[in-house]
Amino acid sequence: MDVFDILDRLVAFPSVAGKPNGDIADWIEAYLAQQGAKVTRLPGPEGDRSNLFATIGPADVPGYILSGHMDVVPAAEPQWSSSPFAMRQEGERLYGRGTTDMKGFLAAALAAVPILAGRRLAKPIHLAFSYDEEIGCRGVPHLIARLPELCARPLGVIVGEPSGLRAVRGHKGKAAARVVIKGRSGHSSRPDLGLNAIHAMADILSAAVRETERLTHGPFDPAFEPAYSSLQAGVISGGQSVNIIPDSSTLDLEARAVPGVDPAGLLAPVKAKAEALAAQGYVVEWTPVSAYPALSLHQDAPVAALLGELTGETPLAAVSYGTEAGLYQAAGLDAIICGPGDIARAHKPDEYILASELIGCQRMIEALGMHCAA
Repeated sequence: MDVFDILDRLVAFPSVAGKPNGDIADWIEAYLAQQGAKVTRLPGPEGDRSNLFATIGPADVPGYILSGHMDVVPAAEPQWSSSPFAMRQEGERLYGRGTTDMKGFLAAALAAVPILAGRRLAKPIHLAFSYDEEIGCRGVPHLIARLPELCARPLGVIVGEPSGLRAVRGHKGKAAARVVIKGRSGHSSRPDLGLNAIHAMADILSAAVRETERLTHGPFDPAFEPAYSSLQAGVISGGQSVNIIPDSSTLDLEARAVPGVDPAGLLAPVKAKAEALAAQGYVVEWTPVSAYPALSLHQDAPVAALLGELTGETPLAAVSYGTEAGLYQAAGLDAIICGPGDIARAHKPDEYILASELIGCQRMIEALGMHCAA
């Protein structure tokens, strides 16, 4: 199978984040085993989805991890020109959910496996494919925890998120949370007998807006746009009718932090404001939704120099989106982003990747194999 056949098969699995992923994991596992790779399936605590870890070459020697996620975001938008889970080609463009984010990278890595397996690798190349990245990088921590028993300490991790095949050394960290305020309902003509959850939520929203403004004053990191950490209220809901005192209101928040700043800590003032409402009789529920740390790889890191050689371009300092790379770095491993496609095409109808981008990525991975065979 070539890279296009593999991508076609991968796109056909509707592996939406938060859902069972047995079908796609089964297919990838069988393909890798067929190519002679040593494959380990790593079931997650959810019981219906798994990570996969495969090794080509000697597992007891330090090598490199190619990291990607098998899940995709939903594809319910009506603007799709064709079925999102049936790959469609028009010229150079290959359409389908996940083609860019990030089954294109998975396909390129899998297509390179027969070439890698045919070489006598002195240093191994590992494939680490995770689940539920799109809903907060929930799967990969379980995989990272198992690495010491799966392989020698890696020399570096290449996370294949779409970057135009330009290596990237940094991204912001993120934390998201949901706050639910429960008050007491009643007729709007007697507000004195109820507890208006929307009015209470207004205090929390105001606290979030104040924090948003405060963060614009730094600390700063010029590698990013914007150069400071940020916080936003993304979704708010509550109430039934204008003449009913709303007894519940929900707010979803996220913070994105420059390296050196704890993203969860940015939400702390808002959380404190919410919890203070309990003294007024409200019931407050604060639920962390997702979190991952920032990535900040030093420009002199060996894996950065290696990716510069493999791509022919100096790695970029940073991008605005987040990846699993920060979690690998938090575990003590040098991690860098480099994958095919453009992030601007992701998470929207008619997502696509270029055939040339797939081929370019496969060639980069095969060049990594030559480096590991030397």
